[in-house]
Amino acid sequence: MKIFTIGFTQKSAQQFFELLRQNQIQRLVDIRLRPQGQLAGFARQGDLPYFLEHLADGCRYVHLPMLAPTTEILDSYRAGKNWTLYVERFEALMDERDIPAALDREAFERWTSCLLCSEATPKQCHRRLVAERLATHWSGVEIVHL
Repeated sequence: MKIFTIGFTQKSAQQFFELLRQNQIQRLVDIRLRPQGQLAGFARQGDLPYFLEHLADGCRYVHLPMLAPTTEILDSYRAGKNWTLYVERFEALMDERDIPAALDREAFERWTSCLLCSEATPKQCHRRLVAERLATHWSGVEIVHL
């Protein structure tokens, strides 16, 4: 099984939706803490289902807040930019939330899924941490960052 990841910043709407179409993404899994934020532009939670239906071959949209950091963890990282501490705290949060056992693996197997966050690259983004955790605990997972 492949698990894709994508960030919307530094991408035009055309680039974003073309990447989803070209990779035949069937389900966009939004793992942002604040998916309705004004800075989300074309990727606002209220608009994405429509855009995905019409621009990404009927791709489904699902928001899984259990895969988002807490406000405290995110705000602390933004204030201090300590990535090592962020990773430690986010990994502990995933342990507390029982990730990946709390997820529906069958849904990830049934639909080609892509984890959505805002960061342009996965290097310092929690979507990479989530994908890596799934690959560590679920056999046969390949991660593809778009």
